[in-house]
Amino acid sequence: MKTFLIYAYSAILVLGSLPQLRQAKKIPDQPFARKAKSIYRTPATVSRRVIEKTKSTVTVSGHEKIPDQPVLFVANHQGIFDILVLLAYLDKPIAFIAKREIKRIPIISKWMEQIKCVFIDRSNRRAAIKVIDDGVESIKAGQSMVIFPEGTRSKGTNVQPFKSGSLRLGTRAEVPIVPITINGTYKMLEEDGGRIKAADIELIVGDPIYPEQYQGIKHNQLASDIQEIIINSID
Repeated sequence: MKTFLIYAYSAILVLGSLPQLRQAKKIPDQPFARKAKSIYRTPATVSRRVIEKTKSTVTVSGHEKIPDQPVLFVANHQGIFDILVLLAYLDKPIAFIAKREIKRIPIISKWMEQIKCVFIDRSNRRAAIKVIDDGVESIKAGQSMVIFPEGTRSKGTNVQPFKSGSLRLGTRAEVPIVPITINGTYKMLEEDGGRIKAADIELIVGDPIYPEQYQGIKHNQLASDIQEIIINSID
């Protein structure tokens, strides 16, 4: 019953965001950094209210490490609530690489377009090149991006091998790459057979890796180094 009520509550909040969505569409894209600050409040507020409705607690550490500029956040992926936690508690406008199927979801997909999320068709390998191009364009326009290099939810504390390709969003845009450790979100849904429950969540911001630090390092090695940082934060 609790799970149904939270889904219903989430749907009501999303429907209630329609007036703000209409206003967001009217705001000029240039400069995008200014637009992002204006429209980010609504996705962040909706996400926070949903998290609070589950009675979960979220502790953020290292927030002061986030550079005051567009960055590429690299996070592990424990559960479906990761995105809501990042939107609600990172306190910085962000966009994501999302599955193309999400474009079928009304209102939510339109919000994602407004904040410059990038959609990927996983069945088309060629499309991955365009995804990187679009993501780099979003970052250069002033929007920070989040990637989950595991490629899928781990549904636990184990961190699966990081795929290195998506790191090119950061290296090509020449922005700081910031490791983010998410711990505990799998307990909210995945641990209990799809039933939503409260959990204690940790969001740990690691030290930024600046372009002068990662230049000359191969993407595979960079992915491995960031994965190790995140694993050590969970342990």
